[in-house]
This record gives sequence, structure tokens and C-alpha cells, in this order.
Amino acid sequence: MVVAATPLWRMGVRNDISDLLGFIGREDVWRDRLQDVVAEHLMPALEEFDLDDDELSELLGEPWPGVLWGCGFEDFLGRRYGEENIVDLYLKRRGWKETALNREYFAALRDTPVSLYEVSNVKPGVSMVLQDLLGGAEPVSVLEQSATRSLKKWDRIAVRILAGRDLHVLSGALLAFSEDAVELLFDGLRGALKLKKRDAMRLTTDQLQGCTPVFTSAWLFTALPRAMFPPQPTFCNSDGDDIMFHDLRFPFAAGVTQKDVAACLDGVRNFLPEGPRFWTWLVPPRTRPRKKASGIMLDSQMADGTVLGSLELKGKSLLVTVNSVARAAKVEALMTKAAGERLKRPMTTIRTVEQMMAEEGPEQPREGDDEVPPQIARQITHDYLDKHYRETLDAPVPALGGKSPRQAVRSESGREEVLQWLKLLENRSAKHDDAAIGEYDFGWMWAELGLQDHRK
Repeated sequence: MVVAATPLWRMGVRNDISDLLGFIGREDVWRDRLQDVVAEHLMPALEEFDLDDDELSELLGEPWPGVLWGCGFEDFLGRRYGEENIVDLYLKRRGWKETALNREYFAALRDTPVSLYEVSNVKPGVSMVLQDLLGGAEPVSVLEQSATRSLKKWDRIAVRILAGRDLHVLSGALLAFSEDAVELLFDGLRGALKLKKRDAMRLTTDQLQGCTPVFTSAWLFTALPRAMFPPQPTFCNSDGDDIMFHDLRFPFAAGVTQKDVAACLDGVRNFLPEGPRFWTWLVPPRTRPRKKASGIMLDSQMADGTVLGSLELKGKSLLVTVNSVARAAKVEALMTKAAGERLKRPMTTIRTVEQMMAEEGPEQPREGDDEVPPQIARQITHDYLDKHYRETLDAPVPALGGKSPRQAVRSESGREEVLQWLKLLENRSAKHDDAAIGEYDFGWMWAELGLQDHRK
């Protein structure tokens, strides 16, 4: 996500830093100090990934080279070298040439540390509310034009909030932090400040000022791998197994009828008849995956349990569909025990998630089909999401340690995990390309879990 803060001190008034930059460039000692500070922000990642400045720019593209340089520049403006500070020196020598607004802006950059903020109450093109996650300050409403058009509720951003005479605005260097970048940032801050994991993350202005390069490094160490090696989504089932679809076709032995096989299937525990030729392989709900799970869970949930697969009689064969290697082996053993020699050994077709998606592809509208009105399509989508998330509240969620949201919310630590999970769901939905999904209201889930007071 590309996010650029409006470089304004008063809305509609652009800051001019050209004279300040010229002043820095004319004095070797200050020019070298600026270069050193920018290097502190960039070099750890450049060295780790064996990149130079040009390669970094090519990988990330616009506007990131300028934003990253701005992170170092804003840090440099707050640095003190003995009793000297570049802003103090510049305002003393050349401040008479600057407007009052520019003098205020430079002084605010000098005195304001970067911090990590959580976004809420976004009014695109106008303002948003930011909650300081490190400094402990009260939430503030910030006037902002460009960034509010791309930021969504519960996003996390690293930026400086500059307090003016009658309003708050953002500095020009803004980095949007992903979930893993936040985790890396916290680890980096604990290491730099020698904090223990159980220590509250409440930092002073001096601590934040001294750790500014850690913010840029945490962002780069997560952004660069994504740019160099774009991540592929991973999928698992409720057993924690990687998703691999298996279609097992069991041919009937000579003289065997569908009625014979149906009688065998009806005798298998957890095979739930759904009609004369169709069964669902269903097991009671699980409180957690059997092994550590990762990725997106694809299993279907029903009121009575988790769906492990489906079985259907077709002609002279039984077709069984499951979504993992382990389940394929288990269902083959079940069928061998239940049907014996009535069924021959299965012929198995294996497909990945990507192959399934490619086979299905987007459904093309047929000529003459009536187009579904947008309001009806939106209602259908929201009804589906309601059903899906109601099932999810009672289903094991990997991000909650395999507990369901209703189970996790009963403990204090679990409640915090559920809060972060809800924020992540809502944040991802808001960023979705499909407007109907992006507009979905998660408020009922917060209320259902008793967390509505935490939804600012």
C-alpha cells in the first residue's frame, strides 16, 4: 500500500525546505552528519539484502526512496551534537528569511519524536484519529488530505504528529506498518532499550528519539522480502495439514450395486447421509488443530461439527473428495474396512489450491443473463459474510492458538488476541477491491464477543 502524507504545516500551505537543505549542503560537517543519519536508517537492510541505493529504489519504486530519505532527514533535524542542533543553528543564522509557519514547522520537527499510531475514524481527504501505541498519549484528531484516502481503520503507521497552534498535522515521512513489521519493530525496540518482553511498551520522548532508525529498519526488513520474493498464500485444514485436494474414485467390484455400497456407508460412524447417494464426512467440533496450523483455514463448519470430506455414488463408482494427504489415507482405510471387496482400489486425482482456482476460473456472464442489481449483490455478499463469520465465532482459529473466538475471549490474554484478530479482519476487509466486502460492518461481531467498547 502506497501512503504519502500531505507535506503541510497548515492545510493548503506547502512547506519549503529548500533554503534549509541549501544551508546544510554548504557546510561539510552538517552535510556529512545528514548522510550518516540517513545511512543509519538504510544501511542495515541494504547490507542484509546485499543491495545498493539504486537497487533499493528500483525494487520499491516511487514514492519510497523519497519517503525513506525523509525518515532520516526528520531524524537528523532532532539530533544534537554536543550543544549544536541544525535547526537551532539555521534559525539563528537564516531564520529571518523564513516565514513564521516554516519556523514553527522546523521547530516542531526538531522536538517531535516518531511513534507508532493506530488509525481510526478515517474521513477520506479530511482527517483521522490516531492512537499512540508507544508514547501513551491520548488519541488525537489529525488533519490530513492524501494519506486518509488510502489508510483504513486499524492500520498502523509510523510518523510524527506535529502540534500547531490550533490543530495537529503529520510530518512528510510516513510508513504504513504491516502486522509482521509491527512485531519486528517491538522486538527491535526491546533490544535497543534492553526491555523484557513482559515490560509495558511505554517509551519516553528521549527513548523514541534515540530509536528512530529502528522504525525504518523494521519497515525495510519486512517490505524488501515482499518486493524481492512476493509471498504466496498458504492454506491448511482444521487438522493443521496443508491443503491438497484428493478425488478418490472407488470402482465397484463385479455385481455390486449402489444399494450395496450405500448400506456400507450408512454403517460408518461420522458419515452423515444427505440423500440417497450423498454423504458428508463430519466430526464433532475441535477446540484446536491437532498440530500447529498456519495459513488460511479452508475447512467448512456445520452446526454439528467440521466437514472432513464428501462421498457420492456415481454410476458404478464411489467418488470421495477430501482436502489433504492424511485424510485421503484415512478415508481409504475406512472404505476398505466398511466395504471390503465390494470396492476396488481407488484411482486418485490430486490438485493444489492454485489448480482448483485455475480450473474453476471466474464465471463469465452468459449472453441474455440479467445483471444482478448492485444493491442485491451487496446484500447477498453481506448475508454470506454474516453466515461465514457466525460459524467462525465457534470454529478454531489458528491466530487464537486454535481456540474459537468465543473460547479465547474468556481470558484476559485471549481477549487481547481476539481484539487484534478482529482489527485484522476489519482492516483486511476495508482494503478489499470488492466494494461489497469493503463496506461490510463488523460491529455485530464486536458486540457478540462483548468487545464493543473497544471499537473506537
